[in-house]
Amino acid sequence: MHFPDLGEFRFVEKLLQNAAPLKASAPATRTWLGVGDDAAIFDGWVVTKDLSVENSHFRLDWSTPEQAVEKHIVSNVSDISSMGAVPRIALLGLCLNKNWSEETRNRVRSALSEGFAKRGITLIGGDTVTGSEGVFSTTLLGTLAGEKPLVRSAIQPGDNLYVNGTLGKSGAGLWLLLNHPEDKDMFPSLVEYHLNPRIAEGAGAEIVRLGAYGACMDISDGLSSELNHLALASGVSLEIDEKSLPVDPEVARMCAYYGISPMEFALNGGEEYQLLFANSQPDSIFNDVNRNVGKVYRIGSAVGKSDQVQVLMLCGDGEKRPVKPRAWSHL
Repeated sequence: MHFPDLGEFRFVEKLLQNAAPLKASAPATRTWLGVGDDAAIFDGWVVTKDLSVENSHFRLDWSTPEQAVEKHIVSNVSDISSMGAVPRIALLGLCLNKNWSEETRNRVRSALSEGFAKRGITLIGGDTVTGSEGVFSTTLLGTLAGEKPLVRSAIQPGDNLYVNGTLGKSGAGLWLLLNHPEDKDMFPSLVEYHLNPRIAEGAGAEIVRLGAYGACMDISDGLSSELNHLALASGVSLEIDEKSLPVDPEVARMCAYYGISPMEFALNGGEEYQLLFANSQPDSIFNDVNRNVGKVYRIGSAVGKSDQVQVLMLCGDGEKRPVKPRAWSHL
């Protein structure tokens, strides 16, 4: 018996033909965790879901198909990483724009197939449709690198706050594309980071390996928003130091060129996909640049539990000012 030679069957067959093999390896610990963190956990499986919608999360007049797909995969992987876990299995929902050329469809398919396989992530199913806009929807499952997850509610007074990697790159790249596209070649690393962010994808698991259990989340909506999420989840007020924020050098250069403040991008630029974390371990365990974590910067500390938590920033003029959450909203 032979199935008819339908385009969808051929597309899915080619998508899966080089998929990473499924490993019969169950989670080592049978942890459960409900909603409220970057991922939930059921019976040991760490689970997240992210969507990327054409003209909202990516634009193919800015991005190549490969960049759009990589950014989507990174957005899911960073959620798993922030829990101190390693991605293993994916289910893919794919809406192909009915106006995409055959070449674009094939490039999207190849990028998805290669993007999951090179990370050892096994595609075990999903669905494919067509519509007026392209949509990538991934449900990603991972397993904990240690005995327990990194969660937002784990900050204790006296813990230090860290970020891995410099800040503001993606937000600055988006600002360039929106406001000065004619100058995008002057700051190519910023544009590239916005379109195709490269992160230390094993950072969360490496933090666990170093014994630095504590609070953690990825910086997807902007540092100001994520700091307030951590403070509320832990019931602890936080203080950061403006002078300690690792503004990316290219962000600083771009802002000097246009006469704008780099703090807008460092605090409120989303889609960084790097980690904001807190723990009580000595700074020395992060002193060496670890290829699995990247460069780590201490930006502040947790100062005390309170019913009225707040996030304050010690500014350059010596004043402490509230850091208000300024997250991106799709609604």
